[in-house]
Amino acid sequence: MTQIAGADWLARDELQRLLNALSADGEEARIAGGAVRNALLAEPVSDIDIATTNLPQETVRRAEAAGFKAVPTGAEHGTITVIAGGKPYEVTTLRADVETDGRRAKVRFGRNWKEDAQRRDFTINALYAEADGTVVDLVGGLADIETRRLRFIGNAEDRIREDYLRILRFFRFFAWYGTGRPDAEGVKACVRLKDGLDQLSAERVWSELKKLLSAPDPSRALLWMRQAGVLTRVLPESEKWGIDAIHPLVRAELELGWTPDPLLRLMAIVPADAERMAGLAERLKLSNADAERLSHWAKTAPVASNLPEDALAKLLYRGDRRGFIDRLRLALASARARGVEDNKALMEAGGFSRLLAYAEQWQKPELPIRGRDLAGLGVNDGPRMGELLRELENQWVDGGFSHDRGALLDRAATMLRD
Repeated sequence: MTQIAGADWLARDELQRLLNALSADGEEARIAGGAVRNALLAEPVSDIDIATTNLPQETVRRAEAAGFKAVPTGAEHGTITVIAGGKPYEVTTLRADVETDGRRAKVRFGRNWKEDAQRRDFTINALYAEADGTVVDLVGGLADIETRRLRFIGNAEDRIREDYLRILRFFRFFAWYGTGRPDAEGVKACVRLKDGLDQLSAERVWSELKKLLSAPDPSRALLWMRQAGVLTRVLPESEKWGIDAIHPLVRAELELGWTPDPLLRLMAIVPADAERMAGLAERLKLSNADAERLSHWAKTAPVASNLPEDALAKLLYRGDRRGFIDRLRLALASARARGVEDNKALMEAGGFSRLLAYAEQWQKPELPIRGRDLAGLGVNDGPRMGELLRELENQWVDGGFSHDRGALLDRAATMLRD
């Protein structure tokens, strides 16, 4: 008998009270899915989901009777969010699929734990745990936990046809939890059914890609996605660009203490082409912030590793600082990887490291002269004032931001006399 031992989250008073309330009078409730998986893999546990034989309305009644707040966030699908101890717990009635179309399923509620487990995607995601930590395995997930093998429940093609997003989830969970080679039958099924990805919404595709790119090291998963033709299907921009830059970037993140950045990792596997990045952002419906960052990176010209810092300062002022930081991080990661066998690349890495440190601490200076200063010299508000301000700003930048307000006013007076 396998037990979850020493899990602080399982011992929470509010969770135990909720489980007890849902398990009284012949009903049952168990921790389900990711929390059990992560606890067994010694990975952090964040969201805690509960499966129960209670129907949604009974879940609400019991939760409220125990003093908790119940919110019907997905009651039609059997899910009630219970707020206990200030934390949300998704409580879902046992279900079986009645009809699927590759994107969503019609379900019926039930009381059969094995039936509920068999409708899930992967064996490691279909484990349950009793309130005392006893693990309930109805699909062979424990053996796969031990070997970190990611395997579809039952027939892989059947599971994918129920929801084509499972193709991307297969590679995402492999990136996070798998070792060695991915399950051969799973890969073959993904290859055969990859056309079904076209049915998915852009939001669902990008959500999965972003989660995959957030894994500690997504390089192996991306390699298998590429070989399976899945990566090109959802990210055609990567087709002739390749994914070779991912491994050096992951290594640099680890050795230099960078926080894994899914958008920077995306930049590593697509071309820095502004038009194509705009198309990518629109197709995947990226947030405005992500789309803007991707655009700035694509429009920022690469810099040489021996560029003087004062020259970089001028570029930073006239360009986008975030775009230069993204460019420099990718350049540094690449140079560090090549520097293992190339002394010239090692020197480049030193230069990029210097420039990156400068860019990260750089703060944009403020032009010390304003329109009101020019008005004091008799310049009327209008095109002439704008032209004069731009010319003074250019001289100030070219001079290394060294001219103060007085010097700029002297220059403005001289320009007005000429």
